[in-house]
Amino acid sequence: MNTRRFLAPVLRSATAATLAAGGYIHAQLYIDAYRFIPFIGPLFLLQAGASFALAALLLIGTPPLLLRMAAAGVALGALAGFTASRTVGVFGFTEHGLQPAPQAVLSLLAETGTLLLLAIWQVTVARQHRAARLPVGTPTWNRATTRTPPPA
Repeated sequence: MNTRRFLAPVLRSATAATLAAGGYIHAQLYIDAYRFIPFIGPLFLLQAGASFALAALLLIGTPPLLLRMAAAGVALGALAGFTASRTVGVFGFTEHGLQPAPQAVLSLLAETGTLLLLAIWQVTVARQHRAARLPVGTPTWNRATTRTPPPA
């Protein structure tokens, strides 16, 4: 049985689920408290909206590389914001440790899971393309339909 045929839909669904989970956490944090923080609240809402939109697009079908890169960008952006808010601050806003609990830990797991699944997906896609290439030494032109061979 060909497991690659089943791997792509599983990776697509799992990536969409982790992306949507990160978006849900950010939407919940926005509603509960962060909407009152200037600049930070709208960034939480933007991250939630982008996560939900990308998760929906991922579920539609096999997405192009650009869509997978956008999903990775959203996950990396959330992790970068998390790190910056605990080190140098973001627009004067700082937090400490893994607060708010448990959302901070869940968000870290969701965003990291998204990146891990996207990396596995990309490796799988690259292997499929590599396997689909013609072996070395195979003619790339058809003598029956082409009168002259391609230039060497």
